[in-house]
Amino acid sequence: MKYFLLTIFFFVGFPLLAQEDSIPPARKVEEKAKFGKSKPASDKKGEGSKEREITIQDYKIISYARDTTFLDTTLTIQKEYRYNYLRRDDFELMPFANVGQPYNHLGVNFERRQQYPSLGATAKHFNYAEVQDIDYYNVATPMTDILFKTTFEQGQLLDANLTFNTSRRLNFSIAYKGFRSLGKYRFNQAESGNFRTTANYENKNRRYNLRAHIAAQNIATEENGGLAFTEDQFINPGAETDFSDRARLEIRFDDADNRVLGKRYFLEHQYKLLRKRKDSSVVEKTSLAIGHEFNYETKFYQYIQETQNDFYGAGLLSTINDKATLKTMYNQLNASFYNSVLGRLQGNISLYNYNYFFNSFLVSDEGVIENRLKGEEIAIGGNYQKRIKGFDVKAALRYTISGSLTGNMLDASAGYRINDNNRFGFALHQSANLPNFNFLLYQSDYANYNWQNDSSFENELVTSFQFDLESTLVGNLTAKYTRLDNYAYFAPDASFATPEQLEEGLENAYLKPFQENNSVNYFKVRYNKEFKVGKFALNNTLMYQNVSQTNQVLNVPELVTRNTLYFSSDVFKKAMYIQTGVTFKYFSAYNMNAYNPVLGEFYIQNNEQLGGFPMLDFFINARVQQTRIYLKAEHFNSSFGETSEFFAAPDYPYRDFVIRFGLVWNFFS
Repeated sequence: MKYFLLTIFFFVGFPLLAQEDSIPPARKVEEKAKFGKSKPASDKKGEGSKEREITIQDYKIISYARDTTFLDTTLTIQKEYRYNYLRRDDFELMPFANVGQPYNHLGVNFERRQQYPSLGATAKHFNYAEVQDIDYYNVATPMTDILFKTTFEQGQLLDANLTFNTSRRLNFSIAYKGFRSLGKYRFNQAESGNFRTTANYENKNRRYNLRAHIAAQNIATEENGGLAFTEDQFINPGAETDFSDRARLEIRFDDADNRVLGKRYFLEHQYKLLRKRKDSSVVEKTSLAIGHEFNYETKFYQYIQETQNDFYGAGLLSTINDKATLKTMYNQLNASFYNSVLGRLQGNISLYNYNYFFNSFLVSDEGVIENRLKGEEIAIGGNYQKRIKGFDVKAALRYTISGSLTGNMLDASAGYRINDNNRFGFALHQSANLPNFNFLLYQSDYANYNWQNDSSFENELVTSFQFDLESTLVGNLTAKYTRLDNYAYFAPDASFATPEQLEEGLENAYLKPFQENNSVNYFKVRYNKEFKVGKFALNNTLMYQNVSQTNQVLNVPELVTRNTLYFSSDVFKKAMYIQTGVTFKYFSAYNMNAYNPVLGEFYIQNNEQLGGFPMLDFFINARVQQTRIYLKAEHFNSSFGETSEFFAAPDYPYRDFVIRFGLVWNFFS
């Protein structure tokens, strides 16, 4: 009830102010007609110029791949699914108890977005914006996007983005996403700060264009190692002690932190040497351009613990301070040729410098573990796009010709739109790349967390085929088959740990990286369909997965489903639009991956099956002008029954019942 008065204010007070739209009144702007010279603004009927009104389609969002979308201020069920810490649909993810903590995987995708190994600590990177995650803008007037959402106990989440231009051709944005959440459990605080600023420029004759961004990100989490007594204090707590107060539950330790900190400077620009247009259209017929892409990034992952804990084995020092650093610089030169008949073809050559290091060597009885992997890679590549007899064909190739991180990537796809309501497509992905750097080299003040595998680990081989169907009548279907060879993973080293030690939950003291010598075959089908009757709708998403493997190295639930029954309607004389309903989510029990905070990674465990419990959320969402208001009772069925068996990972519970409130607000000037 703590949000009751605030909710009444937003749901009742906003309609009183909703008589005028927050988008600026439509105004006429002068625009060149085709490529003729524009006349002075006072010459309303001047030949070669025209006027039009600003609409929502003048607020463009441009992705790294140059796909352009428009600002969307509607309220849909998909917006409900994306209204979370990550700001994307988390159907295939299982969040931990607190905001900003890791997400376990309910579904997996093995296609790589970049050719070279990353730092590692993948469980800490869900909120880390990579180069491909940064958007650029082209707006008619300054535009602001603000997301606010309450967290758990002390703290809030705020993501604010201001976009503006100094002219039609030069656009800037500055954004900051920050949050802090104390959490329900002891020593469970998480916080982060993600700063981004972008620039998007095109000169007057459109021969030269530039995109650039700077990103500075810091993600920090207190680590408690999970619950120490899950059976007695969480699953079956008994009546003699009130363990419903989660702060009373015993944790493994209260003196550890880990964090990821990164800074990046990115620049991409292009100049058209040859540019021909059709006489009657602004559409280019032929062009030839040269371009350059630059990316410099420094990043480190650090784990600090005041006192060595036997849960992770013997310590080389009494105080643990592990820090892995990666510095990279990427330069690419490319040439692009476009012809309306032949398509768009790009060839490129790139130089990649990397320096992955620790602060000291490690000398032991087993030998010397180096403190650095450093080198440079030269690669060539190409991209092709063309519409061929109704098929949108795309292909991309990357191949390393020099360097120790040898590898290659191939992506090819073709899509065909039958009509406005039906489309299908195919995609192929092949890659051969080394696993992340923390598989190849790692040093820690914990004795067993030291290894060097750069000369023994081989390229991970990934081959996947995907089929997509989008149909308003049948629904949306995605089927994907993936074959993995030399699959890299973390798991307890059974050659050192006894079965009794593994059953007692001491596998973290014997964790090592491995590669699977046998092929792993993974099949996934995902289906979505919504049924509407009047103002009621039922949105269904179902995913089936099957893994064929010699050894148990890839664990995923066989079935995952999410079903939302909701009601939508205009209220208050159409001054407000509301959606309210219930979401049911369920995944079948499986050997859920366990989390290791020393590495910031999930690892394979085959001793405990978790899952098989439903999660029910009740929500009331509303739209007033360009503001979307969200109120949700999360996991309200958690108090049903006498036992609690909902986990996001072994020893890490999922969230209890909580009411959270927030909004997304767009305003213009």
